[in-house]
Amino acid sequence: MSVELLNQNTVVKYLIDNEVISQNESAEVEVLTGGVSNVVLAITTASKKLVLKQALAELAVSEKWEADQRRAIVEADAIKLFHRLSPTQVPNLVFLDPVRFVLVLERVPVGSTVWKSDLLAGVIDPDVGATLGNTLATWHNYGESEPGIKSKFMEDSLFEQLRIDPFYRFVAGKNPQIEVSIRKLINELEGDKTTIVHGDFSPKNIMVSMSGGVFILDFEVTHVGNPVFDLAFLLAHLLCKFFKAPDPLQAKLLANTATLFTKQYEKLRPISPSVCKHAALIALARVEGKSPVNYLSSEQQVKVQKFTKEILLSSSTFSINELYEMSAR
Repeated sequence: MSVELLNQNTVVKYLIDNEVISQNESAEVEVLTGGVSNVVLAITTASKKLVLKQALAELAVSEKWEADQRRAIVEADAIKLFHRLSPTQVPNLVFLDPVRFVLVLERVPVGSTVWKSDLLAGVIDPDVGATLGNTLATWHNYGESEPGIKSKFMEDSLFEQLRIDPFYRFVAGKNPQIEVSIRKLINELEGDKTTIVHGDFSPKNIMVSMSGGVFILDFEVTHVGNPVFDLAFLLAHLLCKFFKAPDPLQAKLLANTATLFTKQYEKLRPISPSVCKHAALIALARVEGKSPVNYLSSEQQVKVQKFTKEILLSSSTFSINELYEMSAR
């Protein structure tokens, strides 16, 4: 059953009716863009700076991509958990409407920038990668050591709908020559229930404040699974931007960011040797999958396709350094 979607004209009354904001407060509403899976609105009053998300039943991409709106409830549970673990990096949950699949959270500090935009603009600080590696390893260690917390995130269908199908199966269907390799990666993900996995650990979901604070958002794909996915998902995005880099300096900074990210993670927990295969597949999916990136030229897309398919066809395992060294050739 579909639910009515909120917009700039209806959201203020909705928030007043649900006592999120006061009727006496003047509210400004801004439509936030960048995602394909939610209505996202920023609401500002004299006393509050909030972001409202409402899950879409069908994602706004060219290929048909349906997803269960119950992911909003999963995301709310994840925000509460990860805010408790990293209160300075995950905004606090303010309100959840499980009927209309709406959640409201505090907005990150004004002036913060989306890390994806920074990277594409050549504003590349590898220390952000180090911070993220430390945070992610801390989360994965907690999820593995606290089995009782996993029960709220044992939702396999959402990860299938939002990641396995559009990234792995869809690409496998288009590439018979690497299908066997991709099936092995799918089996690795589906057969592992080690810890709580973010599921969308991407530069578009990371913001950096003017003071250098790093914030992590968008937990709707949180699930119990294989931690290699979070690592590979971020590395794949950095790899795509590596192919986009206009000069050797930016390429080097992106490679250093990936290296620091994984080195910091490895200080707290080991990394699966298959991480580069997963990263290559996800990077390929950002060209051939249901939600391709919009910043690669046709020539750069061809380079990504050729490189990632070579990685997936190889019987060798690769280190993070080798992955970037090989892609630079």
